[in-house]
Amino acid sequence: MSNVMTTDTESRLRAIAAKRILILDGAMGTMIQGHRFSEADFRGTRFADWPRDLRGNNDLLILTQPEAIKAIHAAYFRAGADIAETNTFSSTSIAQADYGMEALAYELNREGARLVKEAAREVEAEDGRPRFVAGAIGPTNRSASISPDVNNPGFRNISFDDLVAAYSEATRGLIDGGSDLILIETIFDTLNAKAAVVAVEEVFAEKGVRLPLMISGTITDLSGRTLSGQTPAAFWYSLRHARPFSVGLNCALGAKEMRAHIAELSRVADTLICAYPNAGLPNEFGEYDESPEGMAKSLGEFAKTGLVNIVGGCCGTTPDHIRAIAEAVRDVPPRVVPKPETKLRLSGLEPFELVA
Repeated sequence: MSNVMTTDTESRLRAIAAKRILILDGAMGTMIQGHRFSEADFRGTRFADWPRDLRGNNDLLILTQPEAIKAIHAAYFRAGADIAETNTFSSTSIAQADYGMEALAYELNREGARLVKEAAREVEAEDGRPRFVAGAIGPTNRSASISPDVNNPGFRNISFDDLVAAYSEATRGLIDGGSDLILIETIFDTLNAKAAVVAVEEVFAEKGVRLPLMISGTITDLSGRTLSGQTPAAFWYSLRHARPFSVGLNCALGAKEMRAHIAELSRVADTLICAYPNAGLPNEFGEYDESPEGMAKSLGEFAKTGLVNIVGGCCGTTPDHIRAIAEAVRDVPPRVVPKPETKLRLSGLEPFELVA
């Protein structure tokens, strides 16, 4: 018998999801950019003498500008989000190595989760509606599947075991900080995601607790595939063994461009579907122009056609976007989770089903 205890969070979330579509928060980077923090703001007092430039290390603001980060989380909760993500997209030792801050990985994750938890409790006290913290684990800036050297296809600049170690450290921090869920997001390489799943499961066993797991891939362009080459269905078949609370897509595409890929996942996945696209495709300045109303109309159509159980926003979205999206799906029934026929399902770059 397993010694891992499942929290009641999943049963609470599933009870809500059976009645209505859940709302995820929006972009953190977009909101941080609005503050126009200087190099000195990023450094704060603690890192005033750090030998490398720190501006752009948005995760570090958890430690140097905590009130600003907490206020962003609270703004998303007040806009209608049921679940808000921690500001920990790059809080692995691998990603923080760019700033020489590998040793801060655990602290960033713990404090990042704690800030969202504080915001959740404050906003829940205002209106009585439960709010939840999704501990976010980003993909890192390394790939376990793709060589960074075009002249040496077999070369890798990271190992599977290195990824597991980094993801484990992040997961420990997220759990210790009070996360209600774990979100493995913006997955461009399924092998990286598999390492994250291994890490999360090992930490669950180590701590004797199991949190709901959300998995979100990213279709990197209009090819309809992840960067490591998989279609949405193949991506799902590769990770279905993790038994996630939800699977879905985020980033890279706007809602209109994402729709067909969400429809494919919705057809094959026997779990909740989560979609949080960008506010359209980036313009020539790398900015996102889709209005809250335009995005809400698109995601409202996702909901009305029975494609989704959880919706939110990624790059370019703001509390105004989340408020409009929440209103658009407010009275729309959630997608009914299918019960696929039992059969052999395999995945390479394409999905394979054995037809008897």
